Amino acid sequence: MSEQGNEERTEEPTEKRRREFREEGQVAQSREVNTALLLSAFLLFWVFYAPAFLSGLRDLLYGFWARPAQMELGPESVSGWLIVVLSHLGAMFWPLLVLGVIVAVLASFIQIGWLFTLKPMQPKLSKMDPIKGAAKFVSKRSAMELIKSLLKIAVVAVVAYFALMDMVLPSMELMDRPVAEILAFIGRGASAILLKSCLALVFIALLDYAFVRWEMEEKMKMSKKELKDEHKETEGDPQLKQRMRSIQREMARKRMMAEVPKADVVITNPTHLAVALSYEQKTMDAPQVTAKGMGKVAQRIREIAEENDVPIVENPPVARGLFSLEVGDVIPETMFKAVAEILAYVYSMQGKRP
Repeated sequence: MSEQGNEERTEEPTEKRRREFREEGQVAQSREVNTALLLSAFLLFWVFYAPAFLSGLRDLLYGFWARPAQMELGPESVSGWLIVVLSHLGAMFWPLLVLGVIVAVLASFIQIGWLFTLKPMQPKLSKMDPIKGAAKFVSKRSAMELIKSLLKIAVVAVVAYFALMDMVLPSMELMDRPVAEILAFIGRGASAILLKSCLALVFIALLDYAFVRWEMEEKMKMSKKELKDEHKETEGDPQLKQRMRSIQREMARKRMMAEVPKADVVITNPTHLAVALSYEQKTMDAPQVTAKGMGKVAQRIREIAEENDVPIVENPPVARGLFSLEVGDVIPETMFKAVAEILAYVYSMQGKRP
């Protein structure tokens, strides 16, 4: 078998592997989706916000242009005017900034759901290796990202070019038109270019997201050895589990054998099966199975019973019926009469009272 690092990954990822990748912050997230959603949201928001924004901008410019002679120029006045301008611009742009934050969070949530992990930020010595760092610039992934960026720029440029070409002939008619009409035409043209570019970016984002999902699925795939190792880690080594079960069975058998000397009777079949019964009238409602076995185990039960003078009674039908019970079970009512007769016989032989 080849080494794990060179072994082909052909197996579908398990839930445990998916969870580990997610905890490490390795998820299928496309930056193109963020860009497309952000531009779409801005464009849609601008349709409703543009009048208020332009009105605020007009008021700001009017404040400067309406009274140019009354403006004092000096260190204190300039700083004062700067504060006024910045506060005014902040009031105009804060809805756009808030929208950008909301859309960025929403874009990530749509792609990967709720995820908060600091593992990608943890320092790793491998990230500080200059050789590995330089290799990232010439890696297959870097080449793919470059190709995607170039294709995105090319698609948007082509869409913008044709949208702009549609404006060339109508723009010739604006030579003698008022400035307001010219500005309105430019605004409509810019909106058309942005809308078509936005649609192109949405199409690119869908393709890129599908590619990123496929790429992540391929990255999460496992080799047969990895799948086997994970199964061992999760379920435990089969050989070790078999060894543990064997030890547990042996310990249970020893505990069971230790109860045989305390039994009142051992009922046999006569050699294939052996069942030991104990009955304490003051503490038990019915006789209880304390040991059972077949083959060599049955033979060992008989030997221990003989060594400790425990009566052995051959009764195949009763032995077969008792053998279906588990160690620790009390006998069912259907066997009370048969077992009672056996115990009465045993007690009479020993001179005991039942």
